Amino acid sequence: MTLNRLQAIGALGQSVWLDTIDRRLLEDGSLVRMIENDGVTGVTTNPSIFEKALTSSNDYAADIAQLAAAGNEAPGIVDLLMRQDVARAADLLRPVHERTQGADGYVSIEASPRLARDPDATVAEGEYLWAALNRPNVMIKVPATKEGLTAIRRLTAAGVNVNATLLFSVARYLEVAQAYLQGLKERAMAGRPVATVSSVASFFVSRIDTLIDRRLEGSEKPGAATLRGEAAIACARLAYREFLRQQGDTVWQQLTALGARPQRLLWASTSTKNPAYSDIRYVDPLIAPQTINTMTQETMAAYRHHGEPKVRIEEGLAEAEVLVARLATFGIDLDQAAAELEEDGIRRFAEAAHAARERMRDLVPQAS
Repeated sequence: MTLNRLQAIGALGQSVWLDTIDRRLLEDGSLVRMIENDGVTGVTTNPSIFEKALTSSNDYAADIAQLAAAGNEAPGIVDLLMRQDVARAADLLRPVHERTQGADGYVSIEASPRLARDPDATVAEGEYLWAALNRPNVMIKVPATKEGLTAIRRLTAAGVNVNATLLFSVARYLEVAQAYLQGLKERAMAGRPVATVSSVASFFVSRIDTLIDRRLEGSEKPGAATLRGEAAIACARLAYREFLRQQGDTVWQQLTALGARPQRLLWASTSTKNPAYSDIRYVDPLIAPQTINTMTQETMAAYRHHGEPKVRIEEGLAEAEVLVARLATFGIDLDQAAAELEEDGIRRFAEAAHAARERMRDLVPQAS
């Protein structure tokens, strides 16, 4: 059987996850077809995705009316609908999870971004969502802020699958990897199984280029234009190199002997924001074993049409290091840029969550 280009990515060892969710996808068979025909093995969600789903159609009207009639208030209805969609997606992906013996088939749901600086509250919400959904193939998304590192470690130790999200720098990725490692270590020392825990580290790519390109455009120094559109892929390649290095860590090897799973890198924000760039710019260069690329439907369609699947992640590693050094000569500090992007990401998600609740307040009286 001839594989289409998305299926070919899977054959190269990289999972393809869908970066959206809505009621129609779940009910009209679209997600099932993507699982069967494109090799999709996971779904990611976030407050922005759900806010768009809720406000762009009437697909939720009947459920909203029913929940409102039962006495639920607007914020609670938003949370219930979100959990319903994630649960349905997880059930559709359960065969993938079972076939891969827990290596894949996950659906992510975000802990409230307004709690991103409060590790205790994030842990409490993460444990609540984990128990409420009660499915082994769910992941709780935790913003990888400094404070979020504590939550990632504690949730991992508690046996909760964690998607560490909003990563924009190699330095923070290394901290997230250590948080996962320490959580597994604590769990093992407590005599609890580590083989049942899964995690991914979501490294956002296109947003890096959007910010860095804007700064390069404002530079009058010669050569600035040649660096545009290069920072994100360089950072991702350097992060992957660190992922490979961690496999040789003594503690990690001890945990592997107990059945621990590696925390895979997930390439997020892979839709191209700059129309001057290829619409698959953040797919082909980042194909790598033991990683995930989470794509929008539009990016999936583009890749299905003209992608060129091949493992390329380690191409240009030396150039990636040189690029980072060159960016510094233009006054661009990637760690500082990452901090700005992290703050902006938290703000955007918090605003989207608020917008969803405000929209629900408009809908609930009509449904009552």
